[in-house]
Amino acid sequence: MASAVSPVKNGLDGLPAELRGFRTVQTLAYECAEAVAAQLKPGVTEREAARMQREWLRERGVRDWFHLPFAWFGDRTAFVGFRVPLQFFPTNRRLEAGMPFILDMAPVYKGYTADIGYSGCLGLNPVHNKLLADLEVHRELILREVRERRPLREIYEDVERLMIRQGYANRHRAYPFGVIAHKIDRVKERRWSPHVFGFGTQSLKGLASDALHGHRDGWSPLWSPYTFSDHPPQPGLWAVEPHLGFRGTGAKFEEILVVTDSKDPEQSAFWLDDDLPHVRRWAEEKSA
Repeated sequence: MASAVSPVKNGLDGLPAELRGFRTVQTLAYECAEAVAAQLKPGVTEREAARMQREWLRERGVRDWFHLPFAWFGDRTAFVGFRVPLQFFPTNRRLEAGMPFILDMAPVYKGYTADIGYSGCLGLNPVHNKLLADLEVHRELILREVRERRPLREIYEDVERLMIRQGYANRHRAYPFGVIAHKIDRVKERRWSPHVFGFGTQSLKGLASDALHGHRDGWSPLWSPYTFSDHPPQPGLWAVEPHLGFRGTGAKFEEILVVTDSKDPEQSAFWLDDDLPHVRRWAEEKSA
């Protein structure tokens, strides 16, 4: 990622073409999440919510995926009892009034990838509202420490310590390899793009290639609590997803963090977009 890249807070003017593509697909994914969330009602299943996301995006030109859409309802938002990867896939769990939900999707659009997570609730839920509010400081901490070029493993541990101080459990530890983030990149467009266990084969090839090159050069495309993440942030785009859990309620955001090789702290790392649902929510709460 070139050091000339600089953050743009609103609109696409001035944003390099490469980043405009990623920002466009991230915006599209969040628009999908908000549209589907607005249609959710009691009785809808996770499988139906996942299908709604797929159909909405396919109608707008998405033909490939880093991974197919997920939906988690109720205590599944906190990954309660999750032990094996198959438990992440959508089930027949039905949404009920007052129940939290998470929509998670990773579309590829015109060769650009995004991976987003959207937390919501069907009606009032004070615990869920508190979790969402308390995610803001995690976004700030991650950006600050990436700019300080702290090792990814140390940043992960600082995020986890902050969660514990807040009284929460770290639920991204339940993800494969316990990751809080992973690198994303361009994906070659194909007329037919198969997927394996819900993941696009082209995207998996790219991640595997990054893993191979990274292993040789001493870095990993997976941001985890393990020794293979004991290195400074690697330039590129990272899909970051801190995930809080409190008993049977979970909440997270997931969005793209841009890391460059710039010596200017503000240009060395920045969130690709500050005009996202969770960021707008925090601003509205402060103004209120």
